[in-house]
Amino acid sequence: MTDPSNRRVLAIMPHPDDMEILCAGTLLRLRAAGYEIHVATMTPGDMGSPTLPQQEIAAIRREEARRGAEAIGAASYTCLGFEDVEIVFDRASRHRVCGMLRQVDPAIVFTTPPDDYMYDHIVTSQLVRDATFNAPMRNYFTPGGEKPCSGVPWLYYTDTVEGIDMDGARARATCIVDVSDVMGQKAAALACHASQREWLRAHHGVDEYIEAMQRWCAARGAEAGFAFGEAFRQHRGHAYPSDDLLAGLLGARALAPAPQQGDGSHAQTP
Repeated sequence: MTDPSNRRVLAIMPHPDDMEILCAGTLLRLRAAGYEIHVATMTPGDMGSPTLPQQEIAAIRREEARRGAEAIGAASYTCLGFEDVEIVFDRASRHRVCGMLRQVDPAIVFTTPPDDYMYDHIVTSQLVRDATFNAPMRNYFTPGGEKPCSGVPWLYYTDTVEGIDMDGARARATCIVDVSDVMGQKAAALACHASQREWLRAHHGVDEYIEAMQRWCAARGAEAGFAFGEAFRQHRGHAYPSDDLLAGLLGARALAPAPQQGDGSHAQTP
C-alpha cells in the first residue's frame, strides 16, 4: 500500500491534450486539496498535423503540452518520447513507463481506459497498469536505475473519448467528479493546444474541440447532478487499493453516476 503521507498524483496520457480533455478538472481539484500534480504524455503528438512534418509538429505540440500542464499548476511535464500510433506493449516500453512512475512515486495514477477508441489509448492503459503493479518490486530493474515505488497506487481510468465505448454505448464509470467551477481553467488549459484545431478539422471533421469537451463534460455531469463532470473507473483488482480515494478526498464533489435501468449501481459512492 502507498504511504498515506504521499500526496503526489501522476497523469500518464497518450497524447498532448488528452489530459486537458479527460482529467484536468480533477487534477485541479486534487491540487487544491494539497496534492502535487505531475503530467506525462507518451508521445509529442508527432502525427497531429495535416500539413507540418513530423519533427516540426512534435516541437509545437510538446510546447503546447508544457503550457497546458503549467496552466493547471502541474509541478512537471514529461514526454516519454514514443511516436504517435506506434506505442506498443513490449519490454522496452514497459521499462520506460515504469521508470516514469518511479520518478514520481505517486499515490494516485490516472490513465486512459483499456477499451478506448484507438490503440494508442488502449496500449497506454495496458503499459500504465503494468507499471503500477511492477514499480514497487525491488527486483524489477529499470534502465535508468530508478528506485522502486513505495507501494501500489490508486489507479483510475479516465472516461473514454465522448464517454462511449467501442459499441457506441455509454462507457461505465464508478465516479464522476464535479468540475463545474474549474471548467474555465480546464478550457484555458485545452486552449493551449491551438495546433489541434487544424488537425481535428482535417482528420475528424471537428472544428470546436473546446466546445465538444464542454458538451461531453456536461453530459457526464448530468449523470451525477453536476453542471460539468469528469468520469472515472477505478481499477480494483488484486493488490490495488479498493477504497475510492477520490470520493474520500472530494466528498460530495465525487459521486457515482445515477443508476441506469437494470444496472444495479448506486447513486453515491460508499
